[in-house]
Amino acid sequence: MSATWYECKVKYRKINESGVQKVTTEPYLVDAISYTEAETRINEEMSAYISEEFKIINIKVANYAEIHPVENSDRWFKSKVSLIAYDEESGKERKTNMYLLVQANDVKEAFDNTNVAMKGTTGDYTIPAIAESPIMDVFPYFTGEEDQLDKFKALRVNTSKEQENNESEVKDEVVAIKEIQEKTKVEEEFIPIAEVDTNEASIEDETINDEVV
Repeated sequence: MSATWYECKVKYRKINESGVQKVTTEPYLVDAISYTEAETRINEEMSAYISEEFKIINIKVANYAEIHPVENSDRWFKSKVSLIAYDEESGKERKTNMYLLVQANDVKEAFDNTNVAMKGTTGDYTIPAIAESPIMDVFPYFTGEEDQLDKFKALRVNTSKEQENNESEVKDEVVAIKEIQEKTKVEEEFIPIAEVDTNEASIEDETINDEVV
């Protein structure tokens, strides 16, 4: 099942590099099954990134056949790919155009990444045009769920281990405190009453109480 991408334009106040707050409009892509879901999804996604009030001013179906994110890249490029087919009867060449949104750091890298995305294509193709896209970010619908699940499981395991370690440390501290209390009681039993200084005894009692607390 191919994804349907919706381009959503979001208008909000943004602080620029000069520290001045200006109203800006930025396009984002979301994977959705309808305009209504696209509006719901972009509101949810933007609420996590924008603390100020924002407004969705336009939603339209994007004409991207495929989206190809690439690690360590922060810009998006729109690649025009022409699929070449040959008509055996007429002997003429027929081209069908499609558009890919590819992540890269520059145009050359976008060209290389487009070729990587087209790897495995049985027919011939050309890349007649590549231009940087104004798209700020892409929010896929299902991508990464398995990775997130694995991370969540790992987090649960680590959390359980941390809890066990914390419980063990607490038990050790309780045992140590009890040992100090018992040792103190034993020492007090063997100290002659005449040699006990009232002030020192009260200080020791306060110290022990502080340690127990």
